[in-house]
Amino acid sequence: MKLDRLIWGILLLFIGGVLLLENFGIINFYWRNVWGFWPIFLIIGGLNILFNRNSSQTGSIISIAVLVVALSFLFIRGQQVPEHSSWWGRHLKNGVDIDIDNNDEDDDDNNGDTSVREFKLSEPFVSTDNAKKTILNISGGGISFNLNGETSELIDANVKGKNGNFSLKKVVTDSATVLTFQLDDKRKKWNFNNGSDNVDFNLNKAANWDILMKLGAGEADLDFRDYKVRTFRFDGGAAALDIQFGELLPITDVIVKSGVADVKIKVPVNSGCRIKTQTGLSAKDFEGFEKISDGLYETSNYKTSTHKIFINLDGGLSNFEVSRY
Repeated sequence: MKLDRLIWGILLLFIGGVLLLENFGIINFYWRNVWGFWPIFLIIGGLNILFNRNSSQTGSIISIAVLVVALSFLFIRGQQVPEHSSWWGRHLKNGVDIDIDNNDEDDDDNNGDTSVREFKLSEPFVSTDNAKKTILNISGGGISFNLNGETSELIDANVKGKNGNFSLKKVVTDSATVLTFQLDDKRKKWNFNNGSDNVDFNLNKAANWDILMKLGAGEADLDFRDYKVRTFRFDGGAAALDIQFGELLPITDVIVKSGVADVKIKVPVNSGCRIKTQTGLSAKDFEGFEKISDGLYETSNYKTSTHKIFINLDGGLSNFEVSRY
């Protein structure tokens, strides 16, 4: 057997085994802890290239041994509860609703201050823009996102963490109001540590929302039952997503693309729902759905219901659960 195939086989067994143990509640595994040691995979890849080229049996044994030791370390590390610190540097960038003295920042850096900072980003609600759709773009990594409730503003984002170069920007066009919440300092997106910032969103219930989320690694707990969400799109790597939808609109589109993720979606029992999947080796649990064909599932009231939810799932090694409430 070729060394590269053996390595990929061991990696797939490791990921599948962890997901299975999580599904049975045997372990709690925090994938963001694993991503902090991503250079290990560069080392394994380098060993694979060297020893595969030389066809050395001893080298192959060394390469496999390094892989097994590395995965054993990651297995132990992934079960440790994160410390809720940030994945990025300390410099906060002045932005919307933030007023931080630069001298204080310098003093904090010099003194090694690691105190938790809290600040808020917000955009006002403009009634004349209510007829337009509101597009919310969210991007980041190692962040825990939560939807806390409503606000009289268009959006409030309350950030809590030891770091955070976040910004909230608004652009108004003829057809839409576009909000972008993101990490500004791209150089620090891959500076992993053992935790995450926490972001609590409050959204205006009168707005018509299209929400696009890109989450390299992290968590999102979003309850949209009381919000008019027309489209929700999620692109994630090693992430955990727990989301609920309501039936305030006749049609809702949900698109989820993930690598190694735990995705749980809840839909109203009165809404007709269709699921299309391209899930590779992912685990699937669609409670209350009938299998129509390969990769296609529907609720019994899909054709008769006046409210419909379309779910498209695309994942490699993820756990997908869709249930009705």
